[in-house]
Amino acid sequence: MYDYDLLVVGSANADLVIGVERRPEAGETVLGSDLAVHPGGKGANQAVAAARLGARTALLARIGDDAHGRLLLDSQREAGVDTVGVLVGGAPTGVALITVDPSGDNSIVVSPGANGRLTPEDVRAAGGLFHASRVVSTQLEIPLETVVEVVRSLPEGSRFVLNPSPPRPLPSEVLAACDPLIVNEHEARVILGESCVSDRPEDWARLLLAKGPRSVVVTLGAEGALVASSAGVARVASVQVDAVDTTGAGDAFTAALAWRLGAGSALAEAAAYAARVGAAAVTRRGAQESFPTAAEVEGPAGVEGL
Repeated sequence: MYDYDLLVVGSANADLVIGVERRPEAGETVLGSDLAVHPGGKGANQAVAAARLGARTALLARIGDDAHGRLLLDSQREAGVDTVGVLVGGAPTGVALITVDPSGDNSIVVSPGANGRLTPEDVRAAGGLFHASRVVSTQLEIPLETVVEVVRSLPEGSRFVLNPSPPRPLPSEVLAACDPLIVNEHEARVILGESCVSDRPEDWARLLLAKGPRSVVVTLGAEGALVASSAGVARVASVQVDAVDTTGAGDAFTAALAWRLGAGSALAEAAAYAARVGAAAVTRRGAQESFPTAAEVEGPAGVEGL
């Protein structure tokens, strides 16, 4: 019996958000809305998203001993996340500078702060959390050597989910553990590098799978997603909504997918559910405050073979 459905190892940031009519060109200044400060960071976002859906969730992260850190802790606890693994100190809390245009698209620059001080030693010290968790999920807003240690700390029988954002080449040891590797178009192209010779997402999925992951999910925004495993490639239909703000939508998708996989859903079924969660998130502003509850994502979704 596991104590947690999901352990998220990753970043926790304060999101500093400004709405703009358009993003500035190089050397240009544009006026924006009043500054809004929200709890964010890919790790913290995924933990809150999963907990909102009903998953028993824990977070392993590092924050600063400052107002932004307290904001993040309060948000995690309010959502029902177990914060026993949240470490305090070592550097100021990480910050993400986010601009959002009228279409809901965003641009993000991250100052890692304390996230860069989450070390392999911190992972090893949290061995009890790993053994108590059915699924472990992480991202790349923490040091790569820490992600490697996460893979090495996985107990037998657990499942590892990786969203390689921001993307970088990954060691084979990490790729081999992914079940699934979750990427968008940009992340897929970076990881594939010179082997990305096709413009067809179906080919990206197959090429990524050949690099060693046990399964792959390629998110395609309004076009839905692709799932790939030894059983083949399948398309997951998108959910049509009026997007207000895409901040955190990918994190909501990843959290929902990881949770449903741990609950026993097949990959395509879990991705279809995750697509509904991500779609609900983009209809509201902000990251964590936009994440839906399970009751808010009821509805049909389609999957078709390719």
